[in-house]
Amino acid sequence: MPETPALFEARSAPLSSLDARGFRIFAGLLLLGFTFTGTVVTLMGAWPVTAFAGTEAVLLLGLMALYRRRARGSSETVTLLEGRLIIRRREGGRREEASFDPFWARLRWEGTKLLIGQRQRTIEIGRFLAPEEREDLARVLESALRRYREPVFDNPQLRG
Repeated sequence: MPETPALFEARSAPLSSLDARGFRIFAGLLLLGFTFTGTVVTLMGAWPVTAFAGTEAVLLLGLMALYRRRARGSSETVTLLEGRLIIRRREGGRREEASFDPFWARLRWEGTKLLIGQRQRTIEIGRFLAPEEREDLARVLESALRRYREPVFDNPQLRG
């Protein structure tokens, strides 16, 4: 059975501006700067500062590597099919999927969070997007849902 074509689809993922080469360059520049600063501080007699600065540099690199690893496997897809609205999210090792009837699904804002829901069940969408992009997603998804709920039929037999 062929799959129904998507009437609307939006994909988002966390921002990842550095590839592996860029991360290595950044780490090299950070360590080079730390080495230079550490040498100058040590020559001035304030060698305990070097230990704290080194700890900060290692912590920064570790946190950036952790973010890159988690962001690489994370994404969100909002798909409107004939009869179903599907939200799929991968975040780290967790997978989440929700399905709604497009006739009853409603978008709403809760502060800066964009929620989509049906009756008592809601899910946040657009987590990886900036606030302006989240507003754009809300606008185009609401438009797609409206077109789905209120189809326009062009029947030449009904024209006057």
